[in-house]
Amino acid sequence: MAKILIIDDERAIRNTLKEILEFEGYTVEVAENGRIGLERALSSTFDLIFTDIKMPEMDGLEFLNAYHEGMNQQNNEEAPVVVITGHGSVESAVESLKGGAFDFIQKPLDLNRLLVTTKHALDHKQLVQETKVLRKKIGKRNQMIGESAAISRVRAIIDKVAPTEARVLITGSNGTGKEVVAHLIHENSQRSTGPMVEVNCAAIPSELIESELFGHMKGSFTGAVKDRAGKFEQADGGTLFLDEIGDMSLSAQTKVLRALQENEITRVGSDKTIKVNVRVIAATNKDLQREIEKGNFREDLYHRLNVIPIHVPDLKDRKEDIPLLVNHFIQLICTEQGWKNKGINDDAIQALQQHHWPGNIRELRNVIERLIILSGDTITAEDVNLYI
Repeated sequence: MAKILIIDDERAIRNTLKEILEFEGYTVEVAENGRIGLERALSSTFDLIFTDIKMPEMDGLEFLNAYHEGMNQQNNEEAPVVVITGHGSVESAVESLKGGAFDFIQKPLDLNRLLVTTKHALDHKQLVQETKVLRKKIGKRNQMIGESAAISRVRAIIDKVAPTEARVLITGSNGTGKEVVAHLIHENSQRSTGPMVEVNCAAIPSELIESELFGHMKGSFTGAVKDRAGKFEQADGGTLFLDEIGDMSLSAQTKVLRALQENEITRVGSDKTIKVNVRVIAATNKDLQREIEKGNFREDLYHRLNVIPIHVPDLKDRKEDIPLLVNHFIQLICTEQGWKNKGINDDAIQALQQHHWPGNIRELRNVIERLIILSGDTITAEDVNLYI
């Protein structure tokens, strides 16, 4: 069960809170002032901390600042802090929220408010922990594995372009890792704390792409039952990744061009413009120059997007990276599934390097997962020839 620390110089308040929270099944410790509370908070692990604002020796705001600094020095995760304030001390409570407190409750204490705040704070802590775990998993997925000259060139361009605001056009065959390149650019940019919104232009019907990108107003078309923000608005302050942009309709291309030129969009069914601050990264497996000649893609949009071109090579052009990729996928898949890591012998690696890989990295990953499931303790060349 969750462990909670209560810091308050009033014994009656401490004991009342302790009894209530212990009755709810929580483990509770108490401290009679901020100094003692800080010592306990830094020497033990708590899931939630309640602290009074007005206390001798060290008040709640001083505790909050010292706790934040101490946890940073220890490189430990902070527990959410809920401030207890007396009637008429709301200004101090607001200051504590600015200083990093999760919430505040007022005296005299309301039982329902106390229990709801406790649940919300603990839920928030769990959500933060789960988010960190997911980010680590995503980070492992968004790695560019390889030491070949071809992939080293791509990595060098990413390092140079990521900190800038330049638009990027990523080209390459299906399954080469264009999405990974887009994520790496976002994660290493100044917009990394903002959203990264992805749109697969090939997966959205042409009659819906404008609504998906720019949003719509209620009643603007059949099925538009309420106002809806589009992907450009959702990506405000972050990055918009337009995957398979070569499949976008010409009418949508025109609106995208205007959004890039003016940094503003208009929802379907509205005449009001909305300012957006978005960095656009686009990707395609098509030859856009040829699509321009065919009249399928706007040349002016192409030049707007193609500020920094990045071509991701096919796997057949970087076969020296296959051993590293294989070991990476074995470790990643076994970790995800909770399996023991499986070995692979040199003959099997050579057999994998001889394959043409029309599906590129995506096909290689699928083959490795298949081999892990169907082979014995060690993946052999016979397994590769049998299951590839």
